[in-house]
Amino acid sequence: MPVRPTHVLALGTALALTLAPAPAAATPATTSAPDRILLSPTATPDTARTLTWRSDPTPTPVLQIAPAATPDTIQEVAGTTTATLSGRAHHTATATGLTPDTDYRYRVGDGTTYGPWLTFTTTGTDDPFTFLYFGDIQNDITRGAAPVVRAALAATPDASLAVHAGDLIDSANSDTQWSEWFDAFGTASGTLDHLAAPGNHEYSGTSLSQRWTPQFPGNGTGPTAGADLPDTVHATDYQGVRFIVVNSNYRNAAPLDTTAWLNIQRQWLDDTLEANPNEWAVVLFHHPLFSNSPGRDNAPLRTAWLNTLEDHDVDLVLQGHDHSYARGNLTAHRTDDPNVQTGPVYAVSVTGPKMYDISPANWTANGAEPRVQLADTQTFQTVEVDGDRLVYTARTADGTVADAFTIDKDGTAKTVTDTL
Repeated sequence: MPVRPTHVLALGTALALTLAPAPAAATPATTSAPDRILLSPTATPDTARTLTWRSDPTPTPVLQIAPAATPDTIQEVAGTTTATLSGRAHHTATATGLTPDTDYRYRVGDGTTYGPWLTFTTTGTDDPFTFLYFGDIQNDITRGAAPVVRAALAATPDASLAVHAGDLIDSANSDTQWSEWFDAFGTASGTLDHLAAPGNHEYSGTSLSQRWTPQFPGNGTGPTAGADLPDTVHATDYQGVRFIVVNSNYRNAAPLDTTAWLNIQRQWLDDTLEANPNEWAVVLFHHPLFSNSPGRDNAPLRTAWLNTLEDHDVDLVLQGHDHSYARGNLTAHRTDDPNVQTGPVYAVSVTGPKMYDISPANWTANGAEPRVQLADTQTFQTVEVDGDRLVYTARTADGTVADAFTIDKDGTAKTVTDTL
């Protein structure tokens, strides 16, 4: 595997250094180490990564990074302080010019006090990979949701990405709940890439959580206009998959201008799917197009987005919000084989223990059908992407398979086959 020579990585002011392997820095008694370290893919995760973290207020946030094969060659990237909340400063730094398909080690700090050395691997072009999909974590995180998260991490130690369909916590600005979310993932918050769509619980009234953008920065690929859209709508090309995050919170972000706000995203979504150079497309947002709970409906989302998702034959549409599990498709995509369908797959899942009743009514009233529908079931989902095949499996914390299917592509044909 080729190793890049020493180079400057840029964000703000960057310094290129060649150092001996740095021993773990001693932490002064009056200074606490960085925490809440989060790894995010940029628009081009083969050559760049963004890190966010917290520390005691410091004027000099720093990211140190080196190829794992040549740990003596360390680059320093100057970070930016984006907010100070609950007495802790939030920082971000982006390492650019990385080598594809290469292991890196990094740590963040202030030049004196650092967090632990962590690792990640830049993406390749068409290499097989596994990602995790989590629905709402939200409630009773430490006792109820964290065991499911940890079961997912233990079951898929080779996963490189986690996607989150919103409602990561229950109260938008609760420092305690955000701590519980990071504790649930442990060091995996900084070794797995994380993509997250905001849910309604990431809003306080009409205001996006103060902690959202400092922790989950947009990568600049989304719309430049619309309430919260520059920070919450974006896309990344990840080893043959275009992952697209959109914001479904029209009731919070744009209650007085819902149609225009959703249409900004519809046009951007259409353009982003049209320009997709990858074989696969996955779209992530919080509120389901086909609600899984009785009495719920998100008609403005269907009006704005359903035709675009169908016209581009998106592979997976991953959602949360309804605190149950479902997976289905439009009835128009049935085939003569009852185990096979075509077209986009719409999934709803929940990771935390808060549960709602289920009903197929909103699916069937809108030309769709749930092929699997489960109440009182906390799950995590593993999705394996390998060339022209995608394998999706939903499991409970004890490893029981709750749902499974494959998507196979042969030239221009695509089939979705139930395998449970």
